[in-house]
Amino acid sequence: MSSGRSLRENAAILALRGVNGASRLLRRGAGTVAGGRVGLRLAPTLLATLARERTIIAVSGTNGKTTTTALCVAGWGGEVTTNRTGANMPAGHVAALAGSTNEHVVLEVDEAWLPDVIAATGPRVVVLLNLSRDQLDRANEVRQLAERWRLCLGDPANADLVVVANANDPLVVYAALDAANVRWCDVPTSWTLDARSCPRCTLALQHGENTWHCSCGLAKPLPTTSLAGTELRVGATGGELELAIPGQFNRANAALAATALVEVGVGLEESLARMRAVTGVEGRYTIRAWNGHRLRLLLAKNPAGFDALLSTVPADGADVWVAINANVADGRDPSWLYDVVFERLSGHRVWCFGERRLDLATRLDYAGVDFSVADDPFGVPISPEPIALLANYTAFQEWMARSVPC
Repeated sequence: MSSGRSLRENAAILALRGVNGASRLLRRGAGTVAGGRVGLRLAPTLLATLARERTIIAVSGTNGKTTTTALCVAGWGGEVTTNRTGANMPAGHVAALAGSTNEHVVLEVDEAWLPDVIAATGPRVVVLLNLSRDQLDRANEVRQLAERWRLCLGDPANADLVVVANANDPLVVYAALDAANVRWCDVPTSWTLDARSCPRCTLALQHGENTWHCSCGLAKPLPTTSLAGTELRVGATGGELELAIPGQFNRANAALAATALVEVGVGLEESLARMRAVTGVEGRYTIRAWNGHRLRLLLAKNPAGFDALLSTVPADGADVWVAINANVADGRDPSWLYDVVFERLSGHRVWCFGERRLDLATRLDYAGVDFSVADDPFGVPISPEPIALLANYTAFQEWMARSVPC
């Protein structure tokens, strides 16, 4: 791959690598965001230059980006560049692309930044997972994001872009309607509470079993990919979708990933076989040990994410741990807890961890769920089984840091 970079851009890459190296040396993290910001400050065109002559899949949505990105990377096979640290804005993308010359790239993209990243990198495929409320203190209203996506994807400049879109999310369908090349995916989507009214005309949507429509004509499109149980069909080709990571929502993520990989020339059976080897994603779904406990770590950061993960908790009455913080990365407003259907944990005892454990306990009290507040985590009784630990972003990081792999 020819570099085609200017002296300014080469200097920016050297500065980026220097900042990242210094950050690691000082144990201040990987430095991907700081280094990427320095690189873009010195050379604003750096992202577009580094993306040139590469085949890129971009993955965006409110929930499931990191897992779907990892499934795309695994399913593609070989050397694939990706922003593995989860830095999913341009600074992180620049750092990832500057770190290798691989032709194949999968980028996790923050939903608010998707139009800018498409304009800069010209991806071959973009995967649209879902749109729902997230980080209430600072995120735009979710319909504004759908409108921005629609304007971007309908732009004639993006006529060659292939859009792999979730046909069961009305906001995603609205966003992708004007795109030139769409692969509609009929995948399990349990959370629809952020799309109860039509994103086009605002009238109430009519939801039925595996379908939805509005009187204005907006409706679930005819899918080209379908997933029923473990049977996946992408166009005329079928395959068995079995994963090591849990949940119907992850099978949906894998179906979207497999559809994207078909568009870059990867056979369906080939990609599915590789995805089966994924047992965890940056700590998610893994079994870890702490203070005599065995924990299955699950990341959930908003109502839609909790809705998906609560469906994986067995109805066996075992203890469940939930950890909630409200730091900058989580969003300062934890009122979204009242939109999580914690009533589904009836019959379990829930241990409340984290800085906002009392907010969580109050919500569980309203739900009629048995709970205990863990002011001192070391006093929590031992359970012989792996305990489901659901944590939002910074709480998840804390438990990753204090636990070890089993």
